[in-house]
Amino acid sequence: MATLGDIGVSALINILIAFAFLLAFALLRIQPINDRVYFPKWYINGGRSSPRRGGNFVAKFVNLNFHTYLTFLNWMPQALKMSESELINHAGLDSAVFLRIYTLGLKIFVPITVVALLILIPVNVSSGTLFFLRKELVVSDIDKLSISNVRPQSIRFFVHIGLEYLFTIWICYMLYQEYDNVATMRLHFFASQHRRAEQFTVVVRNVPQIPGHSISDSLDHFFKTNHPDHYLCHQAVYDANKFAKLVRKRNRLQNWLDYNQLKFERHPEKRPTKKTGFFGLWGERVDSIDFYKQQIKEFDKKMAEERQKVVKDPKSILPVAFVSFKSRWGAAVCAQTQQSKNPTLWITNWAPEPRDVYWRNLAIPFVSLTIRKLIISLSVFALVFFYMIPIAFVQSLANLEGLERVAPFLRPVIELNFIKSFLQGFLPGLALKIFLYILPTILMIMSRIEGHIALSTLERRASAKYYYFMLVNVFLGSIVTGTAFQQLHSFLHQSPTQIPRTIGVSIPMKATFFITYIMVDGWAGIASEILRLKPLVIFHVKNMFLVKTERDRERAMDPGSVDYPETLPSLQLYFLLGIVYAVVTPILLPFILVFFAFAYLVYRHQIINVYNPQYESGAAFWPHVHSRIIESLLISQLLLMGLLSTKKAANSTPLLVILPVLTLSFHKYCKNRFEPAFRKYPLEEAMAKDIMDGTTDTEPDLNLKAFLADAYLHPIFRSFEEEELVEVRVDKVRVDRHQSYADNVQTSDLSSPSPPHYSYQLTSPPQDINHHGLPPLYAYNLSSPPHYGYHYEVEP
Repeated sequence: MATLGDIGVSALINILIAFAFLLAFALLRIQPINDRVYFPKWYINGGRSSPRRGGNFVAKFVNLNFHTYLTFLNWMPQALKMSESELINHAGLDSAVFLRIYTLGLKIFVPITVVALLILIPVNVSSGTLFFLRKELVVSDIDKLSISNVRPQSIRFFVHIGLEYLFTIWICYMLYQEYDNVATMRLHFFASQHRRAEQFTVVVRNVPQIPGHSISDSLDHFFKTNHPDHYLCHQAVYDANKFAKLVRKRNRLQNWLDYNQLKFERHPEKRPTKKTGFFGLWGERVDSIDFYKQQIKEFDKKMAEERQKVVKDPKSILPVAFVSFKSRWGAAVCAQTQQSKNPTLWITNWAPEPRDVYWRNLAIPFVSLTIRKLIISLSVFALVFFYMIPIAFVQSLANLEGLERVAPFLRPVIELNFIKSFLQGFLPGLALKIFLYILPTILMIMSRIEGHIALSTLERRASAKYYYFMLVNVFLGSIVTGTAFQQLHSFLHQSPTQIPRTIGVSIPMKATFFITYIMVDGWAGIASEILRLKPLVIFHVKNMFLVKTERDRERAMDPGSVDYPETLPSLQLYFLLGIVYAVVTPILLPFILVFFAFAYLVYRHQIINVYNPQYESGAAFWPHVHSRIIESLLISQLLLMGLLSTKKAANSTPLLVILPVLTLSFHKYCKNRFEPAFRKYPLEEAMAKDIMDGTTDTEPDLNLKAFLADAYLHPIFRSFEEEELVEVRVDKVRVDRHQSYADNVQTSDLSSPSPPHYSYQLTSPPQDINHHGLPPLYAYNLSSPPHYGYHYEVEP
């Protein structure tokens, strides 16, 4: 069992690591050459165009202003200067509410820590039960500060029960206040937004196929019949997943061509070559530039053929569409009501914002979603079970003395004091962190297979899976597995009736492991987050070998957004640990406080200067955060009841029975009171916003139909030249539905900065025509593609 000395060694190691990371960050961030790594948000927003240091050639790479080295910690107060309203305008509501989770942790645990340390520590220490059990159980000095040190049947348990009630009331009060604030912020955020496509659009799934009619015709007829006063237009979606794969492969070939051309430009005396065999390990040696040009030429032919298949095949039209309305009120009515007497047809929901759509899953048949979710649920269960094996081994390292009793041959290896302190105080938390590193990626893949059509939903589902994994493996698995290893010797030498008592006493003893985990993950881990070592290396490697235009440099510095699928479950685990151990082992609480304060500072800096949100969901994740904290309360109450039952506290334990009932009642009330604001858009708010737009419209001549016509276009056609991948944006033309088809339609790209032009001829009418008189809109599926489309001109 780790002692106070071992915890001290772990604390020292993690503090030194965190300080080293912070010092490295403070020095690296002020170097001009790293400016795009540590301040990419400002480059993306246009607030910065180049490092703010001038001077000679050396000054472009190294900061020669030695005064800035003396103020290298000024990033901390700078991170706190921006107000919350400014932060919302700068980074969005999701980012601002994400930071409120950390402040909520501080609001909850600061008073709890003070009360628990002042009241519970003296109550626990003065009992001394473990002094008499030290020969039977593996105990440490930290255990003497926990509830395990209180004698059975002691009247002192009424103090723990009373504080459990007090802490529950305080946590519920703070949760209510925060839920109310976030719900209000969400509605205000939507009310203050200008016109956005998702405010007028719903996504319709499982559109029935009517013989003799196209999907577009069916959509047009259904919504003109059932929403005659508010229906505006729709956008059909095409299945082009195969085409998307060709695009990605072609893009990789283009990158290799760019790399070899750049290499040849730098060393013109020698043309680059490669072998044509597997991974370039064998085969005929050929000129790399000519090889990749030929490969790209062949891919362009394949893409042209696949493009024509998508255009001409009516079966490629998906039974899903984005339907837009003339008003927010009309969209709200459609999105929040049942459209057909058959509830499995014409299923409507609010459309995600265009950049939040995960296009690949739109091609999944609706009837297969239930089967997919069942399969993934079973797979997640199997994954949780599989991970119990390495978790069990990691937990055994947290108590080497207990392991020695089972395997005495390990004693010579771990007898050295420093090695023992390192293994017990640092290695368990580090090893567990490594095991968990690849897990979020696996869970995100599982969430994609489930078929969700919004990136925000995918991340929330992956976050939920990760949380339950951590609950079972990191929390419950650590307690159960650690107890089994730790007390195996004792179990084998006592009567069966004493085993429940031993388990009850041993549960709080796992606080030592969680303290080391908090220090590794919550201290050193958060410090590594701000250092951004991996993005730093990747940016400079790309900048050295691949970047040749300013556009390439922008792609290389792309910072991404906050990793919600991994960050939110970790946050919720800290809430769980703090709530569970507040009454059991309160000495853990100061470590939790350090994490919340430090993480808040770091992530505030990252959100202001680094992360660029991929989407804006309006804090849709908050109900999940609230529910996880409620679950933590229930787990805390049930564990305390189980623990007291082993302490023969028959008179006091029944007092806890009512607490879970009250907690669940509070949760149900909050769910009914606040959650609708995160699931639906009130008609009252929608109508008020429509009226406000009508009276204070800053764009009175705006054609709403034209504004929404290509809002949910996704790229299917890409124009490739030798140098760059071209981004094409649609230029809409308004054509009457009854206008006759032209014999020839010319399609040309209009678009992004300095694009090369690409055009082709359609010599016959399109296979399907929507109500705009234009060919149906297409989509192909990439995780975060640019905005593409068409410009149609009728030849005279």
